[in-house]
Amino acid sequence: MSPEQRERQLDDLANLYAEHTNVRHPLAPLGDTPLRTRAELRAHFANSGGRTAGAVQFEATNANVHVTADPELVIFEFTYAGEANGRTFELPCIFVIRVRNGQIVESRDYGDHIGLARTFGRLDDLIDQLHDRDR
Repeated sequence: MSPEQRERQLDDLANLYAEHTNVRHPLAPLGDTPLRTRAELRAHFANSGGRTAGAVQFEATNANVHVTADPELVIFEFTYAGEANGRTFELPCIFVIRVRNGQIVESRDYGDHIGLARTFGRLDDLIDQLHDRDR
């Protein structure tokens, strides 16, 4: 992918969200830092390449959208799947998303952070960071 294509992809992804939003990762082992603006989300997405270094393939599969009684609320269940560091992986995720006027205004993203760290060879780093926080 060319740098221009990557930038366009990041813009497209960020533009799914409202200018002011509230995206949380409640199960993040190092704590949940809210992402409150489209610019913060774009930066988060742009930095994800470092978190998935070594991926030969990384995609969302087995997508299921669960409609709720609240017309703004959608539950998106999927699996991140692919190959990294010579091994295949599948990591389950559920995002609870509030959509208003066609844009995401709120999301609670529940993913397997430990599995992600293990898949991409960062488990020891995560453990060290957790130990550092306890000191």
